[in-house]
Amino acid sequence: MSIPQFLLKGSVVVSAVVALLTNFSVLLCFTQSAELRSHVPGIFTLNLSISNVILALINMPATFLGVASSAKPLRDPLCRAVSFTETFITCNAMLSMAALSVDRWVAVVFPLRYSSKMRYRDALVIVSYSWLHSLTFSLIQLMMGWGAYSHTYASCTLHLDAEGASHRSAYVTFTALFHCSSFALCLFVLCCAYLKVLRVARSHCKRIDVITVQTLLLLVDIHPSVKERCLAQQRKRRRRAAKKICIFIGSFIICFSPYVITRLVELLPSVDVPRHWGIATKCLVYAKASSDPFVYCLLRHQYRKVLVNVIYRIVRKDHYFLSAHSTGSMWDATNENFPERIT
Repeated sequence: MSIPQFLLKGSVVVSAVVALLTNFSVLLCFTQSAELRSHVPGIFTLNLSISNVILALINMPATFLGVASSAKPLRDPLCRAVSFTETFITCNAMLSMAALSVDRWVAVVFPLRYSSKMRYRDALVIVSYSWLHSLTFSLIQLMMGWGAYSHTYASCTLHLDAEGASHRSAYVTFTALFHCSSFALCLFVLCCAYLKVLRVARSHCKRIDVITVQTLLLLVDIHPSVKERCLAQQRKRRRRAAKKICIFIGSFIICFSPYVITRLVELLPSVDVPRHWGIATKCLVYAKASSDPFVYCLLRHQYRKVLVNVIYRIVRKDHYFLSAHSTGSMWDATNENFPERIT
């Protein structure tokens, strides 16, 4: 086994394990918190987490088998089903991220009208469109027979085999349209929504800075260390919004763009994509599924609070069980020795 193959296998395994643990943690938070379930963005987050779990349970093990065996790991019917799942889940996950960005834009730009502009019904309509959009491309791929094993990506994915070479022009059109309506569309929505959010956040920070400076000028007797602390909080407040938006957009671009660009470049007849590079871009897509819970959920205070409470209840329950078991054992031992003491 070569070092690149070992690293690729390890990255697939790590991505699958982390994706399952983190996304199941998000789902656990939803089941344990009525407050999280009442929030409209929770519908988009729930849709994203379910998509990531399915990807980790079905597609990542299939890719691991393809990398490990360097051959087709599944039979044709099962491989087509896995390819169908990958197309549907990947597109649905991207659209869920775009929906989350639109929700943040509405909440920041229209804070007083958010409850009327983004209702539960509106969120369900957006999720339904996401499913319909993803299902349309998946069904077309399945009916045209374009789901097969690709040696370049070591997985069952969107692929044109030798038997379908006569439909190459239709396959090229479908592939370009699919990536434009999923990756390019979602990237455009992410950039537009989050850049507008950043603009509003900066304007709010400027207003707060003016008020803070005026207050500091009025407080003549204030200690210099307090002034310095206030100014440091100003700078931190300015960088916080930009940092979060860079994480949202940057993680999307870093994880998806190498794979999408590679899929588009390989449509050229003269291009031959190296196998290790193809699998590496696939691993980046899988890494997005494992990082999404941290980017959108688990680093927020509400999710951390619910998760800590769940862990605390589990630990407390185990501690109570162990204490009760040890107390019962001591009581049984005392009862056994009690007749001897009487005699």
